[in-house]
Amino acid sequence: MSEAVADTVAEAVAERFTELYGAEPHGVWAAPGRVNLIGEHTDYNDGFVMPFALPHTAVAAVSAREDGVLRLHSADVEGAEGGVTELRLDDLAPESDKNWTAYPAGVVWALREAGHAVTGADIHLASTVPSGAGLSSSAALEVVVALALNDLFSLGLRGWQLARLCQRAENVYVGAPVGIMDQTASACCEAGHALFLDTRDLSQKQIPFDLAAEGMRLLVVDTQVKHSHSEGEYGKRRAGCEKGAALLGVNALRDIPYEELDAALARLGDDEEVRRLVRHVVTEDERVERVVSLLKSGDDTRAIGPILVEGHASLRDDFRISCPELDLVVDTALASGALGARMTGGGFGGSAIVLTEETDVDPITKAVTEAFTAAGFTTPRVFEAVPSAGARRLR
Repeated sequence: MSEAVADTVAEAVAERFTELYGAEPHGVWAAPGRVNLIGEHTDYNDGFVMPFALPHTAVAAVSAREDGVLRLHSADVEGAEGGVTELRLDDLAPESDKNWTAYPAGVVWALREAGHAVTGADIHLASTVPSGAGLSSSAALEVVVALALNDLFSLGLRGWQLARLCQRAENVYVGAPVGIMDQTASACCEAGHALFLDTRDLSQKQIPFDLAAEGMRLLVVDTQVKHSHSEGEYGKRRAGCEKGAALLGVNALRDIPYEELDAALARLGDDEEVRRLVRHVVTEDERVERVVSLLKSGDDTRAIGPILVEGHASLRDDFRISCPELDLVVDTALASGALGARMTGGGFGGSAIVLTEETDVDPITKAVTEAFTAAGFTTPRVFEAVPSAGARRLR
């Protein structure tokens, strides 16, 4: 988001806060959604990921309180307009709240459980990150609240620390077994870069990623098929990966070298489901390393296209988390001249990404839209993904 747009959004959110709570907020913050270029379902296996931040953000106007009360409002939740949810901090408990408020409340709970002196807050939220599209709308919501409270209560936490606390909020308080990638991307990404993240030690490298300079674009195609991380299939995949690691005698699948994959699969015998999950994670880590190598070398970025296609095939056939809509995006885009395409995010719906020449954006968008119409699917939402800034204070 440009500075002019950021100022306009901050002003609007601050004005609504004042209407709701009767006083101006102490500040306004923003945290972005993200697209994952490569590295899917590797983060909870201690592996490698490569997301970048979107210009779409969750924005929060926040004031501190000292009376142990948390008041929450969202401009984006049906039925929430005009109604403020009030919670007492001492009553916050994991999985006690099944509404949208579990995400910001869970962050407050995680901060307090970690010993940080958060004494209450008034919060008004508004977001442009599409919900359920695999673009980390929940992580953006968590990170923007965490950053605001970090500033207001002078907690002194760094981006990666906030990400860890937000992950804990979603894992324990909300009950969704997500990895660390989404929160770290929202908290730590830089404009014009993709984030190469080692999810084991949280070491980071900002990799320049400027497709426009090479005459290319990366499109996000939101299939409008909604998913929920807290539902069972995501958890089943994670449990299967943990089973594979245990059977192979390693702490995490990250510890299986790519060169030893065939031997590891042989050791798993006839447990075909676990074999598929292991194969995806190990090969996906290797794909991340190949993309990083290509981008750092300064060679033609177009060479990452086939790697994206490999990743989609693995997610579709081995991890089995694609769906007809995602497959249709990928197949249609490639048939229309795309350099590469794959699903992105948790799966079972959500979005796909398409790497394309700038001159092919309109023909590919048209072809995908027409293919969805012909298949009787809901019209997809297509937009360009521009590597953007991570979480920050707007005012």
